Amino acid sequence: MLKTRLSKTQLSQLDKGIIENSKNRGWILEPDAKQIMANQGFDIPRFVLTDSIEVATGFLKHSPGPVVAKAVSEKILHKTEFDAVVTGIYDKKILEQEMIRLKTLKGCEQILVEEMVCGLEIIIGAKNDFQFGPVVVLGLGGTSVEIYNDTAIRMAPVTPGDVASMVNSLKAKKLFKGYRKKPGVNMERLTDLVVNFSSLTMDLEENFQSIDLNPVICTKDRCVIADARIMLRKGS
Repeated sequence: MLKTRLSKTQLSQLDKGIIENSKNRGWILEPDAKQIMANQGFDIPRFVLTDSIEVATGFLKHSPGPVVAKAVSEKILHKTEFDAVVTGIYDKKILEQEMIRLKTLKGCEQILVEEMVCGLEIIIGAKNDFQFGPVVVLGLGGTSVEIYNDTAIRMAPVTPGDVASMVNSLKAKKLFKGYRKKPGVNMERLTDLVVNFSSLTMDLEENFQSIDLNPVICTKDRCVIADARIMLRKGS
């Protein structure tokens, strides 16, 4: 069970500092966006942020499974468009090769190396509507999100009942509940995440334009935020 999310008056100085330091860029880098999510008690992958091949390979050595390597750059907003994400890395030499390549990408100075979690890829997001305020999105995620466009939308704040109705409205609802002997997602964890995320969007209403948690990897045990991007409001 997730811990109770911090209230608006308790939003950490670290979170505020991350937002303030990102305003000139207009968006928050993935490691910082994940730090905000972690500060709210959300589950993120174990990771290391480094420019050192030695540190990265040491992380791989002590990981129970494969890792993901991502370029962290102020010049790269959509990483898949620049081949800036490598998944399923088991081998030390491959990690070394990919780190060398990733560091040649525009503006890349550090690499985010994190544990790879397998499960159902979903998207949890929010748009800051100029009239209605934060609107929360839930649906099938990953790279297929724009192809299938299988999402449900509710205005914040979202209740546990809203989460259930959002899932039930999806074409992919059977995947959430378990399909053809594949386990479903932990609905209690997912519900907590969406409800608390919607509350967070209300606290951040004055600062953000959109938030994308995609993918969130959901299993029968966890709902892990594998990627996070926060676009900031102009003039905030």
